[in-house]
Amino acid sequence: MPTKLHSYLPGERTKMMVIAAFIGIMSGLAIILFRESVQLVETLALHHGAILLGIEEGGWRRFLLPLLPMTGVALLIPLALLFPGEVNGYGFPKFLRRVNLENGVLKARSIFIKLISSALTIGSGNSAGTEGPIAQIGGAIGSQVGQRFRVSGNRMKIYIAAGCAGGIAGIFNAPLAGMFFASEIVLLGTYEISSFSALVISSALSTVVSRAYYGEVPAFSIPPYTMVNHFVELPLYTLMAVLVGIAAVLHIRLFYLLRDRIHSLRIHDHIKPILGALVVGSCAIFFPQIMGDGYGYIAEVLTGESLFWPMLALIFVKSIATAITLGSGGAGGIFAPSLFIGAVLGGSYGTIVHNLLPSYTAMPGAYATVGIGAFLAASTHAPLTAIFLLFEMTGNYMIIIPVMLTAVLGTMTAKWLYPDSIDTVDFTREGIDLDEGRETAIMRSIKVGKAISEDVNFISETANVNQLLELFRDTSNHFYFPVINHRGLMVGVVSVQDVKTVLLDEEARECQLVGAICSRKVIMLTPDDSLHEAIQLFDVKGIDAIPVVESMEEPWVLGMLKRQDVINAYNHEMIKRGIHGRTDSIRTTYSTS
Repeated sequence: MPTKLHSYLPGERTKMMVIAAFIGIMSGLAIILFRESVQLVETLALHHGAILLGIEEGGWRRFLLPLLPMTGVALLIPLALLFPGEVNGYGFPKFLRRVNLENGVLKARSIFIKLISSALTIGSGNSAGTEGPIAQIGGAIGSQVGQRFRVSGNRMKIYIAAGCAGGIAGIFNAPLAGMFFASEIVLLGTYEISSFSALVISSALSTVVSRAYYGEVPAFSIPPYTMVNHFVELPLYTLMAVLVGIAAVLHIRLFYLLRDRIHSLRIHDHIKPILGALVVGSCAIFFPQIMGDGYGYIAEVLTGESLFWPMLALIFVKSIATAITLGSGGAGGIFAPSLFIGAVLGGSYGTIVHNLLPSYTAMPGAYATVGIGAFLAASTHAPLTAIFLLFEMTGNYMIIIPVMLTAVLGTMTAKWLYPDSIDTVDFTREGIDLDEGRETAIMRSIKVGKAISEDVNFISETANVNQLLELFRDTSNHFYFPVINHRGLMVGVVSVQDVKTVLLDEEARECQLVGAICSRKVIMLTPDDSLHEAIQLFDVKGIDAIPVVESMEEPWVLGMLKRQDVINAYNHEMIKRGIHGRTDSIRTTYSTS
């Protein structure tokens, strides 16, 4: 009877699909709450606030405009005091770290923190996007569900990705784009059919919930797209892809340059967002298009109604404004600013080529449309997300060819010039490559200095073989010893193998010096090297221990790093981070020579 009853119970895959459906529905509801919150702040700040200050009257009152974004970020201060480190700045790289390198456990309060802080920042006119925060909100919902069901680390990652997929799908009304966003950016392109099914279900149901509330309205109203002459326009789109790749790299480097400069300022951290809002608001006096997510102006550019010189200037002004907003401590994402920059860049390029070749090229709005996808792909290194996003927003099959061309070539150009996307710069600075997988990333994050024992035995190069044999007897579990000179610096390594030739000759053992039989060509590590570098040396050289010295220039011996030390340090880090799952894979991989 129990066996028959068990056959009717849902399997693990069915259970995951049901949970993914729940996550998708909850993500859709979160989108509604988030969008309404942003709209409420925008109405209070940018509409009623502008009326209260008389900004719309013009004249000297226009210079009161910075007070609106400054008020919005000033309201972040109480939240930042309550939850230090969880409110300010561009938080998506931290989110990726938690998902891919740590345990994926996100606190429930992060849902409300991201919702409130992003609504205050974006709704008051600061330059940032809503898509990054909603992806994190959806991911936090997925994490909370995973915690309730006490799932493994791998399953937790799938649920978080499902929440992200639902968030992006619902806010853009684009289920395919949400699905590929989660697979390309959150899961880093590593997923199985079962996890992909969870992303599909979550994206679909989140979109259903969003459409039920807002209707089947795309994120942008895009005019019908056409290609006038394939033989002329495809080469022009190829050139545009190269320019987009270059612009994306400049955008990424400028973003982190300004962020680092702002971080280095000797100003209280709670004051920096207000000063950043002052700068952004001052720019908005002359370029009001940069305020908020900029969707209104994007729609204008896509219709081809915007002028060339304002679009050209806004490429740089929007990039700077976004870097200042997020770098100074405002809350939000970079997705919408990327769409904005892509639109004005494509629109500017389209204006030039259409004026030069009016009979052979489409209107500037067509190039602006393609520019959205191309710049998004190049800055995030996620071409599939960009391609499907544009296709779903336009519903026009004709756009696929130029979008595929520009998205892929733009991404290739950006990667060739600068290997990092806008989300991975901080990881590279720490020596972490997310694309290599969690195990390798963790190994890169642990320094050799944390793994070695300070208890080290060494021998002088002037000692004889008998003294060396005594050292081997006293420390029976050691097979390698560093050899030092009269200054205490390491000059070589001696092993049991090196003394075999003189073991039976007592006179030779007394006369033979360690310095004469030791290996002088020595592989060394420093405390600042990573365990990933150490394990590569273990495997390539086929050795079991490597000496660790203070520096290559001054090789004072600090210890010997063994294979087992690497495994112990890795397992300790896994336990410390609370990661469960296949922790023995590292033992299998790194315990064999």
